[in-house]
Amino acid sequence: MSLAVVFGEASVAFWFCCPFWMLVWALALPLGLTGLVRGFIEYRAATRHSASRSQPPSGLALSFVGTMAAVTYMIFVFTHPDLLIQD
Repeated sequence: MSLAVVFGEASVAFWFCCPFWMLVWALALPLGLTGLVRGFIEYRAATRHSASRSQPPSGLALSFVGTMAAVTYMIFVFTHPDLLIQD
């Protein structure tokens, strides 16, 4: 299995498994970004060596979903800081 798929699965799994999204985005963002970088590297290597081309795009897709979820939640929290402190 490619590392891009592993990092992508981990970044998406955090969103579905852990209800504490305030902590999850800080873990999912680096995992997703790492998966994106690994996915691009593995995709370029697969096209040069005519290896399996199905795993790098799936890793890229999973990493993209996990990264975008983390970025979206980060933007939401930073634009609505009053939601973190409830009276």
